[in-house]
Amino acid sequence: MKVELTRYRVKAGKTSKVKEWMDFLNDHMEDVLVTLEGEKMFVETIFHEHLNGEEYLYWYSVQGSGGVDVDDSTHWIDKKHLEYWEECIDENFGSIDLKTEVVMIPENVRASMN
Repeated sequence: MKVELTRYRVKAGKTSKVKEWMDFLNDHMEDVLVTLEGEKMFVETIFHEHLNGEEYLYWYSVQGSGGVDVDDSTHWIDKKHLEYWEECIDENFGSIDLKTEVVMIPENVRASMN
């Protein structure tokens, strides 16, 4: 099981597009959840922050092994998600993986993730 929290910087001027993206994901949650199964993604949460004049999105995830990578997905929702990604995420900034210090998942919950 992999637990991650990663920060991505949003391209300047893309605040309204990010809002549209997050609304899109929320409005199509049924389809989003279908794609998570194939990725073996147990939990995926997106956080939004404005800090020191910059805008960031954070992805928190708990994922099992052996899932399909979102880049390899043929599902329409993933294709649209990646279109938003390319338009909004500043690839020049890269990504920052925050260091995992402690993972607190009760054993009965872990067992249901397998």
